[in-house]
Amino acid sequence: MNATDVRPDRPPRPVAGRPAALRGALLLTGGLALLVLCVVLSLALGSRAVPLSTVWHALADGDRSSDGLVVTGLRVPRTVIGLVVGAALGVAGALAQGITRNPLASPATLGINHGAGFAVVVASYALHLTHPAQYLPFAFAGAALATLAVLALARRAGDLDPVRLALGGTVLDAVLISWTSAVMLTSHRTLDEARFWLAGSLAGRQTDILLPVLAPLVIGFVLALAVTPALNALALGDETAQALGVPVAKVRAAGGIAVILLAASSVAVAGPLSFVGLAAPHLVRKLVGADHRRLIPGCLIAGPLLLLTADVLGRLVLRPVELEVGIVTALLGAPLLALLARKVAR
Repeated sequence: MNATDVRPDRPPRPVAGRPAALRGALLLTGGLALLVLCVVLSLALGSRAVPLSTVWHALADGDRSSDGLVVTGLRVPRTVIGLVVGAALGVAGALAQGITRNPLASPATLGINHGAGFAVVVASYALHLTHPAQYLPFAFAGAALATLAVLALARRAGDLDPVRLALGGTVLDAVLISWTSAVMLTSHRTLDEARFWLAGSLAGRQTDILLPVLAPLVIGFVLALAVTPALNALALGDETAQALGVPVAKVRAAGGIAVILLAASSVAVAGPLSFVGLAAPHLVRKLVGADHRRLIPGCLIAGPLLLLTADVLGRLVLRPVELEVGIVTALLGAPLLALLARKVAR
């Protein structure tokens, strides 16, 4: 038989993209299933457990029993806020790592969280603010100024130095935390009003708190999706990306605005939550690879999954007392940051 002959019984070669697409679809389905499970647990578990049948009747039939009111009045808003804030932080973290080419970048390590927190505490001290909806413009201003300061510190020879970026963010975080503490200690009223918010929490909030941040969140998600294809080229380096026709400065500017909008909105709603924006991209990257066209959508699932899981754990570990979700994410995220820093150093 000649080399050119074709055996009719030989199966056709599989298309190279099919296994990756199938694996991505399976991972997406599995992630959604886990997220649905986490939502159910968030509605059912707390200082007292609510039977799943009661959860169903509360959602479907408007059960007005005490357990039904706990589900619809407290846990549904808490879960919805967790879904939105988690998605925003996950996408913001992936964008921050993409535009800076730094695996340690996140809204927390870039100073965005504590920049927004410091601005809110100063505004609360000076203007006697009491409602989270009033924090929004100050959170945006603080987040933007902190980001610009960190990027300025990280500039070297016209490019972003990943090491200087991490160091600049760490130094600025330490400064902002000390300034925030100083302002709070000068006023007992500010201390009482801000300490619960600064801990980072999903509890005690209703879904109407999302209305003031709805437009910034939508704009942030749209910008994130718009710059996603260019992030793959940006990962190759600025010169290579420019040679491929990518407007590097515009992509970085749009991505930075998206990070600020998403992170500042999250801080205004739930306080400064650490490590969700750092952990979610790394988790998704391990599963689907470094292609941002899969990474960004994956973070829309991984962010809420991590945040709701931390929130449920905070309700259970010291039951009936609850730990704020910001405390849980910090406890879980600190070892992760140490491992990632060690890996990057190697």
